Amino acid sequence: MNAFDHQQPQSDPDDILDIAVTSRPPAPQQTGTLADLSTMEAQPFNNGAVDRWPGDEVDWDDDVSGQDVSTSDEMAAQEPHWFGMMVRETVETVGLAVIIFLIIRIGIQNYRIEGQSMEPNFHDGEYLIVNKLAYRLGEYERGDVIVFKYPNDPSKDYIKRVIGLPGDTVEIRGGQLYVNNVEIEEPYQHMPNTRDEPPTVVDAGHLYVMGDNRPASSDTRSWGQLGQEFVIGQAWLAIYPFDTAGLVKHQPIEVNAVMAQGP
Repeated sequence: MNAFDHQQPQSDPDDILDIAVTSRPPAPQQTGTLADLSTMEAQPFNNGAVDRWPGDEVDWDDDVSGQDVSTSDEMAAQEPHWFGMMVRETVETVGLAVIIFLIIRIGIQNYRIEGQSMEPNFHDGEYLIVNKLAYRLGEYERGDVIVFKYPNDPSKDYIKRVIGLPGDTVEIRGGQLYVNNVEIEEPYQHMPNTRDEPPTVVDAGHLYVMGDNRPASSDTRSWGQLGQEFVIGQAWLAIYPFDTAGLVKHQPIEVNAVMAQGP
């Protein structure tokens, strides 16, 4: 200030310059987004300086829509590839098919009849489905048609009919079948017995089996009682030839005087 400082400001050119210089605030640094800049409002001055300007600082990794480019790339990378999805679906399908196959194999088995020992009810070359769970979930009955491994050669499978259960006494006398000394009227077709058999008591855990074609069947009469551990299952369904296809009929043998069956 000079000698004119006590006078009005307009009379001193230096004072005018000082006021102009000290009253002008510094220009704010524009760091907001494009959208913020368009709606920006100035904040109050404090001692001639701007406290802040609203808006976020510009991130130049952002595109003009405001979406982070790096984030969109990460999302695209996380999306499963079509080839991986196809491989996964294929593996799941094959795995499910294997599981179903194993379950089926545990419960059933196919069998092809060889020979004429079960004529006239079952024929050479006929295909059957065997229920392997029948005697795990149920019990044997006289008249059941079963498939089993031949005790003298387990590599061979036989098909016969159950005649006697554990504890039964089976006898053929005068060509007639007796169980527990009761004459049996067999409800299924069969070829007549050609020879007599002495009374035989069926042991625990065994079965007395015969083929329906009595003159041409290798069964208990020739090689002894069948241990139940050799039984594969019960004949369940005939599938070929198609003209004979259908459920296998198990016609029970009725015995009035029934003895204890045992295990």
